Amino acid sequence: MANPVALITGAAHRLGAHTAKTLHQRGWNVVIHYRSRETQARDLVENLNQARPGSAVCKQGDLALSEDIARVAEQACQHWGRLDALVNNASVFYPTPTAEATENDWQQIMGANLKAPFFLLQHCLPALRDSKGGVVNLIDIYSEKPLADHPLYCASKAGLAALTRSWAKDLAPAVRVNGVSPGAILWPEGEDAVDPTHQQAILAKTPMARTGQPDDIAGAIAYFLCDAPFVTGQILSVDGGRSLNM
Repeated sequence: MANPVALITGAAHRLGAHTAKTLHQRGWNVVIHYRSRETQARDLVENLNQARPGSAVCKQGDLALSEDIARVAEQACQHWGRLDALVNNASVFYPTPTAEATENDWQQIMGANLKAPFFLLQHCLPALRDSKGGVVNLIDIYSEKPLADHPLYCASKAGLAALTRSWAKDLAPAVRVNGVSPGAILWPEGEDAVDPTHQQAILAKTPMARTGQPDDIAGAIAYFLCDAPFVTGQILSVDGGRSLNM
């Protein structure tokens, strides 16, 4: 049997990279999508190919562009002649207070977090049906209980949760579709970094009293793709119990 193939968006770093490593360790070939982190993507591919030659490749694309979505999907399906999984991990996150949000903010956040997963799956669907494959969408616990001043982000993730359940019904039995909703795993970086006081406030509401690990998310994704052939339409919160106290 040929190795199964997964396309993982936004996989050059953070949770996407951990997911690629986890699936690779379980015998998958991986297509690492990236937008601008070419060096990180190529380094990851090189490391994976050293462990198992010819098992990883990277593809660049701006998922805000329809032509790039189509191209990345086509390249992913053609590289090994099959596609067994799509992991919609790439995401845009930043505050957009309602009084200040612009149409460009709407297009950026909704485009990356909702439009791109929809049309990427549309382009990948024939290959996924052929392989009786699976889809995992990275959602967020804020899709159900919104984060202040992030209405567009929360709406985009709530929409992706709805797509997850809709696809699970519409694409069965050929394709399974599930979601993973992370809690506090990796704090945001750069301008959106969370100050230590706010970090502690979040952890105080988390029954496990700590952040999770990237492998917690990667393991949940691997469960849906590798170990759950009778599970579809489910969204698993991997949040240390924080959604109980939001």
